[in-house]
Amino acid sequence: MDIINETRLWKTINDLASITVENQPWTRRSFTAKYNEGREWLKNQMKDIGLEVEVDEASNVIGRLIGREPNLPPIVIGSHTDTVPNGGRFDGIAGVLAGLEIVRALTEHNISIRHTIEIVDFTAEEPSEYGLSTVGSRAWTGNLTEEMLAYTNSDGQSLADAITYAGGDPAHIKQCKRENGSIALYLELHIEQGPVLLRRNANIGVVTGIVGIQRYKVIVDGLPNHSGTTPMDMRNDALTAASEMILALENVANREFEQPVVGTVGVINNFPNASNVVPGKVEFTIEIRSISEEVIDAVGNEFLSQVKNIASNRDVKVKTENVSRSASIVISNEIKQLLINSSSSITDKVIELPSGAGHDANQMSLLGPVGMIFIPCKDGRSHCPEEWAEKEDLYVGTKVLLNAVLAFSK
Repeated sequence: MDIINETRLWKTINDLASITVENQPWTRRSFTAKYNEGREWLKNQMKDIGLEVEVDEASNVIGRLIGREPNLPPIVIGSHTDTVPNGGRFDGIAGVLAGLEIVRALTEHNISIRHTIEIVDFTAEEPSEYGLSTVGSRAWTGNLTEEMLAYTNSDGQSLADAITYAGGDPAHIKQCKRENGSIALYLELHIEQGPVLLRRNANIGVVTGIVGIQRYKVIVDGLPNHSGTTPMDMRNDALTAASEMILALENVANREFEQPVVGTVGVINNFPNASNVVPGKVEFTIEIRSISEEVIDAVGNEFLSQVKNIASNRDVKVKTENVSRSASIVISNEIKQLLINSSSSITDKVIELPSGAGHDANQMSLLGPVGMIFIPCKDGRSHCPEEWAEKEDLYVGTKVLLNAVLAFSK
């Protein structure tokens, strides 16, 4: 069924992407004014179609098209509209707006299906300034704890306050929790964020599994002192100790395991961060990713052990905090086949591949079956201003998603 409006879909992508921080394309960090502006635009788009629009306690934006049998669990199509700093135009928003185009096409062609469809912009899928990712989908699965709501940004503002600013109600966050079996199917379209589809000349990737992600915060306390008068062998330098710890993570993650694994430090804060002061305190965040939960644990445990030894050898104090864990998932053969079959009338350039990036689908798998499809991105690049997907690929991916919805809801 070819009812997707390619031109309209492309326009919505560019309209939302254009809501960005000035001179910093394409940036809509979660819990900022630009993020809220983009979500107001999205809510208006949903209302124009006639969807029921809700902002839940976790500030997730939900547009609901009621099905013929509203007592059935809904089909959820979702992703996110927040970005990393200097992010791209397609990561996240392609999935939300593909869903929006699907319900728009169904309504304008008077096509009703059995299941209610929920289009969801999940809150803060990207790692936020509060050290946590997949905030909105965590709330749906009950994995957004009181401790997490108390996480703070560099200004001391809590995540709970940030959710309130985004229109949520963290005091009643448990009310948006959903139970296992409460959704019929979760679907997400996403740019691949890698080069595999391009290298294999494919325009649809059916995702076979999604990595789990473990994040730790490491706090190293040394002794700040004058850089000119403190001899090298009498220093308690927090930054050099942290640097050795970071290299230890690289060393551990480079070892051979039964499944591929990566370890990354992407956030470092040095105090007092002055050129003439021996650093007295360093905070950094690590993440470990793998399809295998056992490999994640093995790397994490070895890293934490080495951190303690390094702290002892360098006479500094260290504290580690378990920030978050997203379990890896394996997509069921039934849902993979649904997506392969949904592609067959549109393209024969379909491959299967795992996702090295985490997604809201990790959390949603706790509520019901999930499926993801990837479309190519230029040069395999993402999380950068140069991120790009072709209009035709986005169109093809959305048609595959529509076919899957119609086939599933027969």
